[in-house]
Order: sequence, then structure tokens, then C-alpha cells
Amino acid sequence: MVSFIALISGLYDIVVGAFLLLAADRLAAWFGVPPASPRIFSDLNGLFLLAVGCGYALPWREPLRYRAYMWIMGPLLKGAGAAAFLLDYAFRGSPRSFLLFAASDGIVAALTLAALLGDRSAPRT
Repeated sequence: MVSFIALISGLYDIVVGAFLLLAADRLAAWFGVPPASPRIFSDLNGLFLLAVGCGYALPWREPLRYRAYMWIMGPLLKGAGAAAFLLDYAFRGSPRSFLLFAASDGIVAALTLAALLGDRSAPRT
């Protein structure tokens, strides 16, 4: 299950990262916000997501060896991302459309947490 979650997480990050790099204006329009200015902000976020997404190849192929990557990028990063989107919506008035990112990050974080906790074959420390 951890391997499957790594595959889904990696694809998710790669797709969003590619959109930020190749179609940032279109993505911004879909979410009803102006494009990032200067453009380097969306470019850097896109590069970050591509790197994180590619990093999921490690736990996809060797889930036991790379559990730490799953913990850091799943429950920690995606969970914090979901919380940041919710808090930004609540306190700074970001668009309602951003709640889609809160939901998708939150779901992936929760699925990753469940897979990591439910994997009985992993060595315990």
C-alpha cells in the first residue's frame, strides 16, 4: 500500500509542478487568481513540486527503505500544506477554490499516514 500511495503522490506533485512551470497563467485563471508576479515564484514552486514528485520514485520502488521520505513528504509536508491552505482561507481571505488544494493535500496526507501506520511488515524501532 505504501508503494501505491508513493506512486499517486508522485504523480500528483509532478502534474501540479508541470502546470506551474508550463501553464501558470492558465492554472491561475482556473483558480480565479492573478498569475504570480514575478513569475519566478510559480517557477520555483513548480520546480519544488517536480523534485518532490520525482523523489517519490524511491519509496515507490523500495517502500521499506524509504519510509522516512513518505513520513516527511506525506503527513508532515502535505498535512502542513493542507493546514496552511485552510488557515489562509480562514484568516487571509484566499479564494474558496484554494480549498481544493487543502482537500487534495489533506487526503493524500491522511492516506499516507494510514498506509504507514497500517504497514505491519515495516521494521519497528
